[in-house]
Amino acid sequence: MSAKRQRFGAEPSPVARVVILVVAGVLFMLPIAAMLEFSFRVGQPKDGVQGYGIAHYTAIFDPLNKFTYQQLFQGIGNSLVICAITVVIVLVLLLPTMILVELKFPKLRGVLEFICIIPITIPSIVLVVGFVPVYSTVVKIFGSAPWTLAFAIGVIVLPYAYRPIAANLRALDVIVLSEAGRSLGADWPSVIGRVILPNLRRGIFAAAFITIAVVLGEYTIAAFLSRNVFQTALQLLQRTDPYVAVIFAVFALVFAFVLLLVIGRVASTGRNRKSA
Repeated sequence: MSAKRQRFGAEPSPVARVVILVVAGVLFMLPIAAMLEFSFRVGQPKDGVQGYGIAHYTAIFDPLNKFTYQQLFQGIGNSLVICAITVVIVLVLLLPTMILVELKFPKLRGVLEFICIIPITIPSIVLVVGFVPVYSTVVKIFGSAPWTLAFAIGVIVLPYAYRPIAANLRALDVIVLSEAGRSLGADWPSVIGRVILPNLRRGIFAAAFITIAVVLGEYTIAAFLSRNVFQTALQLLQRTDPYVAVIFAVFALVFAFVLLLVIGRVASTGRNRKSA
């Protein structure tokens, strides 16, 4: 006799779901719509009517303004480099460690989770105070290039990168998969590369995309360590050209939203293949 699943609380009706989605969508889109409206403003309002145009958008690509936005584009380039290095740090250090703990040292799961979650419990300003003396040594070894921020931001993104990979690992029986591969004659590199990693694709993609979103939004560490990245350059530009600053802020929000859609798409693809 099969036991029925018990649900606690009332399940929302289809109408309630639609209402919730509409309200959430309006709350999400309203600030972006206001930012877009502001970015299209041109000139001073006459007779209470505001003029609109794309002058601020065309000014970004105007060769005459090459030096005006040079620092902003340089900050964007620095942030993209930091994103790439931080993702590599996550994939090269965190991912193998989690797989090793899952296969060989399952009793250390709690210890690893505790270490990875610690940064989210500490305010960024407190972490920066600890990073300042550390970076005096980093500057002596690697110099003061902006890419060195990846070492500090790699610590900040640990909780965000750990969770999707850990959730994916929990959904798999890694030990059974590895034993099955070994019983068929595969060596450990083949088991990791051809059996375990393909099944962790959803968690790896989610961790990488969330890491990119966190890096692009990081301001505190870069500001206190005097590095030119996207957020610090955007803050400086806002003082002289708030319209272009708002335009790039909208671009950043849209980029983060697209990353979330990609994560959802990868997750749904993984579920469909698993169910098939």
